[in-house]
Amino acid sequence: MPINRLALIRYKTIDNCLRNKYRKWTIENLVDACSDALYEFEGKLQGVSLRTIQLDIQNMRSEKLGYNAPIVVVEKKYYTYSDADFSITNMPLTSADVNTLSQITHTLKQFEGFSQFSDMEEVLKKIENKVFAINNQARTIIDFEKNNNLKGIKFLNEIYDAIKNKTCLKIVYQSFNTTKPTVIYLSPYLLKEYRNRWFVFGKRKHSNKISPLALDRILRLPDPKGELFVENTIFDSENYFNDIIGVTRYEKMEVAKIVFWVEKSNAPYVITKPFHSSQQIIETKEDGTIFSINVIPNFEMERELIGFGEFLKVIEPIDLMERFKLRVNKMKDLYK
Repeated sequence: MPINRLALIRYKTIDNCLRNKYRKWTIENLVDACSDALYEFEGKLQGVSLRTIQLDIQNMRSEKLGYNAPIVVVEKKYYTYSDADFSITNMPLTSADVNTLSQITHTLKQFEGFSQFSDMEEVLKKIENKVFAINNQARTIIDFEKNNNLKGIKFLNEIYDAIKNKTCLKIVYQSFNTTKPTVIYLSPYLLKEYRNRWFVFGKRKHSNKISPLALDRILRLPDPKGELFVENTIFDSENYFNDIIGVTRYEKMEVAKIVFWVEKSNAPYVITKPFHSSQQIIETKEDGTIFSINVIPNFEMERELIGFGEFLKVIEPIDLMERFKLRVNKMKDLYK
């Protein structure tokens, strides 16, 4: 029974959920998780139905796919594996599986900085040589945006390991607006990429706030020498970025309704690639479309909007419109 790509994403998502013993999974939770995975990997906005996930669970339980997954329902509500060590990833590989792994490896290798990804190629070669003796490497057919010359990319592995192992980091850091580097002790909680630039989010020593630090401003990561990691009790990575564009969140600023007009030939680009998940169309006019987003204003938001140049005009709030006027006038002065 052939498995299409979308079904495979759902099966692997369900498998990951059921292997997580620190959470109880209802059928509705599994639907949400699969919908999120399909959006993340395939850009599918419509999600999946309850019936689809029920059929997926039935297929995973059966011999059709060779999984024979021991999926059970406890308390008449929660789905789990009766065998805590079971995973569909523990199944024997077919030739189709190996070919798929080959392409995935080429794709993952484009995420420069993580040694785990480059190591996968050697593992795959061993599988290919032993099982199928594949002589030719698959050609890459997906090319992600990347910059191999990014400063700070060499720190990705060390920071990743610190987050995973819950260890404190000692960071020699120099921001763009300081003349000398400073030493920061950070309990790291999350690595995040935005526009091909990496940031680590964590709690500084003697601080109760979350700090984002750009990896390209890190000079060194010396030995923290016994500094204790502080458990995360203040950072909700699932919701922290909901009200912002980018990575900068100003704690004292409230969510604002930003209203802007986009010229008609450029409006389709904004419709198909929204600035923010809250984006709505307010009015479609002869010369363009009026949109709104609800976000906490920050530098990244302004850069996104002003990037459309003369094809976008901020209407509300007034202070943002005035700030854009000032920036446009400064740009004009550059070309005198």
